[in-house]
Amino acid sequence: MKENRITEGVIWKQLLAFFFPILLGTFFQQLYNTVDAIIVGNFVSTQALAAVGGATGTIINLLVGFFVGLSAGATVIISQYYGARRAKETMQAVHTSVAMGIAGGLLFMVVGMLVSPWALRMMGTPEDVMEYAVTYIEIYFGGMVFNLVYNMGSGILRAVGDSRRPLYFLILCTVLNLVLDLLFVPVFRWGVAGVGIATVLSQAVSAVLIIIVLMRSDDVYKVYLKEIRLDFYILRNIIQIGLPAGLQSVMYNISNVLIQSTINTFGTNTVAAWTAYGKIDGLFWMIMGAFGTSVTTFSGQNFGAQKYHRIRKSVRICLIMAFGTAFFLSTVLYFWGSYVYQLFTGDQDVIRIGMDILHTMVPFYFTYVCIEILSGTMRGTGDSLIPMIITCLGICVLRVAWIAVAVPQWHMIETAILGYPITWAITSILFIIYYLQGGWLRRRIQRLGFEPEVRDKKVHHT
Repeated sequence: MKENRITEGVIWKQLLAFFFPILLGTFFQQLYNTVDAIIVGNFVSTQALAAVGGATGTIINLLVGFFVGLSAGATVIISQYYGARRAKETMQAVHTSVAMGIAGGLLFMVVGMLVSPWALRMMGTPEDVMEYAVTYIEIYFGGMVFNLVYNMGSGILRAVGDSRRPLYFLILCTVLNLVLDLLFVPVFRWGVAGVGIATVLSQAVSAVLIIIVLMRSDDVYKVYLKEIRLDFYILRNIIQIGLPAGLQSVMYNISNVLIQSTINTFGTNTVAAWTAYGKIDGLFWMIMGAFGTSVTTFSGQNFGAQKYHRIRKSVRICLIMAFGTAFFLSTVLYFWGSYVYQLFTGDQDVIRIGMDILHTMVPFYFTYVCIEILSGTMRGTGDSLIPMIITCLGICVLRVAWIAVAVPQWHMIETAILGYPITWAITSILFIIYYLQGGWLRRRIQRLGFEPEVRDKKVHHT
């Protein structure tokens, strides 16, 4: 196996070196749908903008989010085996993960295409948006295999410390998506179908590129096509770690479905404003997600290498960086967010509604930081059940309760979205308590039979 720098050296430099490629990669991945929204918002209609995002985005996130959460178990297992220099187990985990991506893509393609039209109606999607939404989402799910294979492949590379090549492929394919959008919509006039087809073709290219890289690797994570199969022992371990994260994502997105259903009652302009806000808001989520992915991989490899003191130190460093970023981004979006809205639409009513949403949400971004960093750290060591329970109770259940109790009393868009910062704050407090007093690291060490590299009080009380 090659030298592994994640388990050695200066922590903050390694976190940032890992963070920035992931951030840029997430940024370009986010651009897939953002470019779609900008193109249809400017060249088709407000109804098309509401369709490409809004309810369709919520359903896509529901199914894809479950698989991404489940595949996080694969990333953790691979990073632990790789950090522990267990070559055979690393190879088995890699091939099982690729098989999961293929099988999951085929399953979600069928489920998504069958269920989506019914789900859109159940969510109260406005009638003038419905046709656009069904067209877009059926095309999107038709290419789901490419989406999941790429995500699994990039997760494998990140697990072994390579976050740059997934970035290069995303940059290439995002540019391709933009070119195809401009060709299919303004030139060919395929409308919403055009942006859907452009997205699927771009994802197909990224999936092929990531598999080629894995097949040409000279390290233990090299993929051999004939070896792609499910190893049920590895699969069980992946599911044990990843299933709680997958279920957490499902619960999280179910609560978002209820919020989207509530927002749909405010009319097409509000749905369009919320769709555009979702793209702007995605900037915050991709930054926090990059911090979370960085600390998860860092935690996983150092846990496998039995360097527990580096895990604790990485949490402190990552929290400082994430809080600083949250405060900076909140300030920029609060005062200058209107300029970003103008990229999506020239409708002044949509922009006005969108700015009301922005001013309600962005001052409270900081309340989410501890959730991402602390849960990512615990997940890297394999502790995913309790973080799932905390997230589901603190965010999902409380958010549903807020929608059920508060919104009927004060039927305003501001009331609906205030459930986000309230539940973030409560869940962050629960995570801080569990991190400091929950004994999570000690239990993971004992379960795997590892002996601490340094037996100090911090290990036994973390």
